[in-house]
Amino acid sequence: MKIIGLTGGIGSGKTTVAQLFSELGVPIYIADIEAKKLTDTSKVIRRKLISLLGEEAYKGPKLNRKFVADKIFNDKTLLEGVNAVIHPKVAAHFIKWVSKQKATYVIKEAAILFENGGYKNCDLVILVTAPKAVRIARVRARDNASSIEIEQRMKNQWSDEEKQKLADIIIENIDLKTTREKVETIHNSLSKLPSL
Repeated sequence: MKIIGLTGGIGSGKTTVAQLFSELGVPIYIADIEAKKLTDTSKVIRRKLISLLGEEAYKGPKLNRKFVADKIFNDKTLLEGVNAVIHPKVAAHFIKWVSKQKATYVIKEAAILFENGGYKNCDLVILVTAPKAVRIARVRARDNASSIEIEQRMKNQWSDEEKQKLADIIIENIDLKTTREKVETIHNSLSKLPSL
């Protein structure tokens, strides 16, 4: 079974692309969703994050996402520390998930697949891109965030130019119809790949 990485900057539309693959019957693992579940349920993650960020890191059983986001987004060292706690757990969870799938290939969708080195464990990586102005408009509409907040989040991710050097396939996601056609073409190619 092939592991296909799917990534892209904030607002690029990687979740939309993942949904299009899902509609074609491809198993999709969305790392961000699984990470959120694990931060709320893993006692090990909870203990380590409280040790790193303090008791306020959790509100009852759930991660205090706003508090954590405020702490890490302007502090690279803390951000790296939080990632070092969460990413290995998500990676182990993903391996377990893959072992239960019965498809020619699966997709692992992760926002920071290149930044955290996860791309090295993929057979191919698809990068979703869109012009910066389009990405900002999408995130403003989705998250009700200011342009300044969005730009700050973008600074914590590699630029599309950096990612393109490592990507195997690039989907420029501006028009849904064109993107859907591209996904179908990629799916047809990937479905013919010999399994490992």
